[in-house]
Amino acid sequence: MTQITVAALQLAFSNDIDANIANVSELVREAAGKGAQVVLPPELFEGEYFCRTEEEELFASAAPVGAHKAVLAMQALAEALRIHIPTSFFEKDGPHYYNSLAMIGPDGEVRGVYRKSHIPDGPGYEEKYYFRPGNTGFRVWDGPAPDAKLGVGVCWDQWYPETARTMMLMGAELLFYPTAIGSEPYDADLDTSRMWRRAMIGHAVSNVVPVIAANRIGTEGIGPDGGQSFYGHSFICDEWGDIVAEFGAEETGALVATLDLDRARKHRAGMGFFRDRRPELYRRMVEDV
Repeated sequence: MTQITVAALQLAFSNDIDANIANVSELVREAAGKGAQVVLPPELFEGEYFCRTEEEELFASAAPVGAHKAVLAMQALAEALRIHIPTSFFEKDGPHYYNSLAMIGPDGEVRGVYRKSHIPDGPGYEEKYYFRPGNTGFRVWDGPAPDAKLGVGVCWDQWYPETARTMMLMGAELLFYPTAIGSEPYDADLDTSRMWRRAMIGHAVSNVVPVIAANRIGTEGIGPDGGQSFYGHSFICDEWGDIVAEFGAEETGALVATLDLDRARKHRAGMGFFRDRRPELYRRMVEDV
């Protein structure tokens, strides 16, 4: 039987990268102590979510994967605890900048980098100023067991059913989504937290796969505009989309749950979603017209 224990972290961040790494590290250790084999921190946990505004000086915080302080810290921690840590970071690659994720294995090695494919652009989420669209394509990695492949999308990727389905077709058995999402500056009354969850739970149901999502909390960038508040609601759901662990909007901690991948495979086969696909009818989906 293939059972995998996973964790999603939820916490607030400041602009002190060392404090952020220390706080994430404490929760990673807590999760590992509860048996977690894969621990997911939120998106860009190195600092506050800097894409609220367009500021040239913020490019200086990016670094190559082999030199980024957050990645290096998680490599040492993953090796010490013998766990996987999918680590989101601001990547510099020559003159190019990406919103990237390093998949760190239990040996502490970076097994590969995924560069976020879907880049949002709007009030409070001006990511196109900072990041090129990813050029890696979607990625899937070996997990804690040979038949437990890990698929990871980053934040805005989580709204796209194409992301989830592609990773499933590549062999993913678990889908992870590190996130930074909260208030919408153009509409103070708009709360997308319910839609955010429903979108990913939909991926779980339509692909019959467990989903793990980690978001940040707290208010950042407090100023004349009131700052931006992040709504948490991190969760872990099973292959039916049933929530097995969740936080609300304010809790700090590590969600930990054990997922039965053999059961998920049985249900996935029985539902027939992949048997009944008709790819020859889907050409319109890849036409940019």
